[in-house]
Parts: sequence; C-alpha cells; structure tokens
Amino acid sequence: MDLDNILIQVEKPARYTGGEMNMVLKENARVNFVFSYPDTYEIGMSHLGGKIIYHMLNDRKDTFCQRVYAPWLDMEEQMRKHNVPLFTLETNMPVSQADIWGFTLQYELSYTNILNMLDLAGIPIYSKDRTIENPIIIAGGPCAAHPETIAPFIDAFLIGDGEEILNEFIDAFSLWKSSGKSREDFLLIAAGIEGCYVPSLYEHIYAADGALESIKSINKFVPKSVKRRIVKDFENAYFPTNLIVPYIETIHDRITLEIFRGCSRGCRFCQAGYLYRPVRERSVDKLIEQTKATAKSTGYEEVSLSSLSSGDYSQLSELKNALNCSFEKNELSISLPSLRIDSFDADFVSTQMRKGSLTFAPEAGTQRLRNIINKNVTEEDLLRTVTAAFNAGYNAIKLYFMMGLPFETDEDIKGIADLVAKCVDAYKNTHNGNIRNMRISVSTAVFVPKPFTPFQWCAQEDSEVIYQRQQMLSSLLHRYRGVDYRWHDNKTSLLEAAIARGDRKLAEVIYSAWQKGARMDGWSECLKFSIWKEAFAEQGLSMEQYACKQIPIDAVLSWDTIDIGVSNEYFKAEYQKAINAETTNDCRLGCSGCGLQDFCGGDCI
Repeated sequence: MDLDNILIQVEKPARYTGGEMNMVLKENARVNFVFSYPDTYEIGMSHLGGKIIYHMLNDRKDTFCQRVYAPWLDMEEQMRKHNVPLFTLETNMPVSQADIWGFTLQYELSYTNILNMLDLAGIPIYSKDRTIENPIIIAGGPCAAHPETIAPFIDAFLIGDGEEILNEFIDAFSLWKSSGKSREDFLLIAAGIEGCYVPSLYEHIYAADGALESIKSINKFVPKSVKRRIVKDFENAYFPTNLIVPYIETIHDRITLEIFRGCSRGCRFCQAGYLYRPVRERSVDKLIEQTKATAKSTGYEEVSLSSLSSGDYSQLSELKNALNCSFEKNELSISLPSLRIDSFDADFVSTQMRKGSLTFAPEAGTQRLRNIINKNVTEEDLLRTVTAAFNAGYNAIKLYFMMGLPFETDEDIKGIADLVAKCVDAYKNTHNGNIRNMRISVSTAVFVPKPFTPFQWCAQEDSEVIYQRQQMLSSLLHRYRGVDYRWHDNKTSLLEAAIARGDRKLAEVIYSAWQKGARMDGWSECLKFSIWKEAFAEQGLSMEQYACKQIPIDAVLSWDTIDIGVSNEYFKAEYQKAINAETTNDCRLGCSGCGLQDFCGGDCI
C-alpha cells in the first residue's frame, strides 16, 4: 500500500507510522498478536496496561505483539477511499492476518470504535460470522467485567489482571493452533481457563416484559460464573522498563510508575475501587529499580506515581527520599495524578512536584452526601489541605465534584458553592487578602451508576434536574473572582450509563449506531447524540430505561456471570448503609467483610 500519499493528507501522520524508539520487531513468531486501545494513538500510548501487555508478550520467544489504534476521522476517510485495510504500526501488516486481536475496554463510549476497526480490517463484526481464517477477538480491562452490550462482537473476555491470564491464553492458543481442531473447539478450551468468559457459551433468557429472567451455560463443561484473575505477587509482577517513546506528544508523556494496585477506601460510586481490590503495593527498592531502568532506556525526566489513590501509598515519604538520593536535583520531577484530601503530604508536594496545580476530589458538597457515598473526608480535611497547598506555594487548585449522586438535593449543590467560598477565604488568609493570582477550577461530572458498586441498582438523575442544578451552581460560583466552573455534558453520561448497565439487546443498538456513523463517541465534537437516539428507538428501547430506571435489588443482572470476588450481599448491605447515611471504614482499619478474603483464599490486605 502507498501510505506516503495517504499520510500527507491527514493530521498527525506520526499516529500511523510506528518506528519509535524501543519499538519491537520480530520474525517467524508462532503467535501473531495485535493489541488495541480503541481510541487515538495519543490516548492509547498513554495507557499503562497496554504497555505492560505489549512488552510482556514480546518478551515471549513465541509471540510477536504489534499495535494498532483507532484512526482519526481524516485517516479513516483516506483508508476507505484508497481501500487500505487497518494495519499495524510495527510492520504495516494487515490486522486481518493476526492470530489474536486484543482490545482493552476502558470506556463504554469507545465501543463503536471497535466495530469500526473490525470493519476497516475486513473482519466480520459478529463473532458468529467468523471462520478459522479470522483472528480470535478478545477483550479485557475494567469494562470487560460487564461485557454483555458488546458480547456478540467479542470471542472471549479476559476478566481481571492480565499478567497471568493472558499468558495462559496464549499458551492454550499455541497448542490449539497445530491441533487441526475447529475455532469452536478453541473457544471451549479457552472457557476452561480461569478468568476467561466466552459469551457464545451462555444463553440469556428474557421474560415476556423484556426483563432478563436468567442466564445459563449451554455446555456442561462451562462454569456457571467466571472468576476474576488477581495477581497476588504484585511486587514481582511484570513491569516494562524499555517503554516505547512516541514521536508526538501523548496524554501522559512520562514514566508511569504503578506504585500499588487496588484501593481500600470503598467509595460507593467508584467501580475501580471494587474491580481492582485488594490493595497490593510495590516496595520502594523495586520502584527505584524500575525508575532508574526506565529513565535510562527512555530519557524521560518526569515520573508519575500512579494508582487509584497515590497519597495512600504506605511508604510515600520513604519513596520520596529514595528518589532524591537516586537522582540529582532537577533531574527527575514527580507528579501525583490523584491526591486524597485526607492523605495530603504538603512537604512532599512542596519539594518534589512542579508548581502547576493540585487536584482534589471532595465529590460532594455536604457531609451528609459524603457519608452516603462513603467518601470519608470532612470539610475540615479539605480546608486544612488547601491551606497547606497554598502555604506550599501553589496558587491553583482543581476541585472535582459529582452531580446527580443518589439522594442528592439542591442543598448539596449549595454546599459545593459554600465549600468553594471557604477555599477562597483560605487563600485570602495565606496571601494577606490578595487573590490576584488565585485560580480555583471547579468541575462537576454527572454520576453514572456502574455495575459492581453499591449504587449499581440506582437510577441516574433526570437530565432536566441535572441541567437545573448545573445552572444553579454556575450562578452561585459566578460571584467569586478567580473561580472557574465547568461541567460535563449530561448527554454523554446518559449514554455511558445506558451502555454500562445494558444487556445483550444493546448490541443491536451499538451496531445500528455505528452503521449510521457513530464513532469516536468519547470526543464531544464527534458524539452524534441524535444517531444514538434513533438506534435505541429502532430496537424499541431508550437510553432512559437503562440509565434512569431503579433496578429491583433482587433482579437478575446482565453481569451476574462475572464474579469479581466482592459479593452481591456486600453491595446490598453497603447500599442500605448509604440509604441510612452510614459510613464503612477503610479496609486497612479492619475487614468490612466484602467477600474477597474467601475469594483470595486468605488475607487480602
């Protein structure tokens, strides 16, 4: 194919050229694997999980892992115009020639990109239409835990930590490849791997009113539920230090160091907090070793200490001191992507981090609502933290809140404005009343009820109510100089909630929306909301019936086939505590009985 003539027609051609430093090339591999993050190169190349998979598989002698990301609209137009099939960055190999094509599912609004990429590769969209000549299509990541809306398009889902299960999957595929057995035989073999969910081997049965009535396996050798895989020895879990260095700027253009995995806080809205349990830390020595090796192989001068709540790392102070000893002054800067209000270390940010802005997430404006969501932080925590940040030399902070949380009222919205006002006063008190340089950015996201949380049964708030509360908060904050307020579009959140809580009937909706031109739906400038409304209506469905409907607590859920280790009884108990505005302690202060101990076969902290 004549790529040169195509690439001069598109924005950012380096998205499609490959050839970056530390890119891997191989010949005569037994298994050709293609990894995809179904979004643009800049986003995909920032994803730590993808980096782990890429280098882990390429460290195998029998496997060659290549990459392909979703082409932007201009590149797609050129590819279709010139009949260029989707190709890999490493060798320009048509993706249709791969043995296995794996997608990471990080966001529900990327699903039409998956269909579009399959189509650009010339691979049948539906799993049932594929033959022995087509790649096995697999998917993992957090959204794989509630996969039914795209189940008809995916051959197998890998549930949980990929470091172990993916290698087992490759081993099984390699043995099958030379056996002469059918594609169906391999999928049955794959279903026997713990953590591997093959949706074609399960039947979803609906009642006359359209509600999901039951789920049953159609083969006696298939487990009733699929258990999430958990890497227990996180200290020695695979971590790449020879990262690919892109030619163009990406979202996270730095070393990303995973200091621990999981979270023990138990925020009731946070799916990741439950999907990635238990907490597993890496030692300071291991992290320093990884940082040195990665800095040497990439030349990066900034490291991001990554986790769900980096301030909770038990050896953060020791890690800071070790980094100081290992690197000369100004040789390596550090960023913390997430900071808990109650675990803020003013000394750390004053000495180690660039003076940009700090981000905190109070989530709710009143203590009542923070108790309902189990945030377990107080107004005093926030004011003490922002005061410490201002005293440490920071003039800018970002505050994240959620809107439309269960049991929210207008008083909770007014509480956000009251908190911001007190943060303004805190700045005045540390700067002799001068707020000329103060910048407080306030952002509100719309609550999306997600599977595997205590709020999985809750309805998303009505769009009109959300809009009215956004306008109310905007009016309340407008009076404060130096305060900027931005909010998320509720249309995006409505669609996200509908797909997140959807069942297999939504696969036809997604397919129809893609056929009508939906793609890159996670980008506000690309989302065509009217197309989605049409696609839902064609199937006699609506977004609201999935997103804005309270689910009966004893209902069969479309994700019941997946066992993440946290019991449904625990989620029900936490939901009742939310109704009563009762909190649950951090797991590190005592086991809350979520079921993970039995699942893991021992202590989970």
